This record gives sequence, structure tokens and C-alpha cells, in this order.
Amino acid sequence: QVQLIESGGGLVHPGGSLNLSCVASGTLIYIWDMGWFRQAPGKQRELVARIVRKTDDANYSDSVRGRFTMTRDVAKNTVYLQMNNLEIEDTAIYYCNANVVSTDHWGQGTQVTVSS
Repeated sequence: QVQLIESGGGLVHPGGSLNLSCVASGTLIYIWDMGWFRQAPGKQRELVARIVRKTDDANYSDSVRGRFTMTRDVAKNTVYLQMNNLEIEDTAIYYCNANVVSTDHWGQGTQVTVSS
């Protein structure tokens, strides 16, 4: 049974930083495309960053490029999302995703709130 457990969310001021973690169990992250999505109130879930399974290269949405960095540690079976220079618009629930072809697994989400 595949499980993804996120952690690291919280409340920060604009300009602050957070580092999200997603630990996988029941599978190995390198066989999946691993991604971070977010969903703000009243908005659709959107892709923030993704690492394709055959590479260590991360792709980012335009709204976070240059501020967020996604990495993975295969030995720890964990992916991370380092978020710097956070903006109020980054407030959302952040979800970890594992995808291959038409199969998706999701974590339960972690709340990130950016507020002055």
C-alpha cells in the first residue's frame, strides 16, 4: 500500500521560508514522477513542481520558479520542497503526488499560510 506523508507546513510572514517533506512508504520514489501540488480556497489544485522519475531535474510553475526548489533523497525515500521568499498568494494546502501513466497517489496535505 502506497502512502505519502507530508510535513513541514505552518504559518509564516511574507518573505519567510518553509521546507516541506514528503516521505513515501510501500513504494520507491524513483519509479514515480514525484510532484508537489497546491490548492488554495476556492481554486483548483495546481502543479507547483515536479521531478520526472528518470532524472533529478525539477520543473516549476511560473508562479514559484526562482523561489521554490524541489529535491529528492532516494536513500530516504523522501522529496522536499524548499520555499523561500513566500508570498501571501502561496497560501494553500500543499499535496505530495506520485504519478506514473494513469496511476496517482496523494498525500493528505499540509497547510501553508503566509500572512502578515
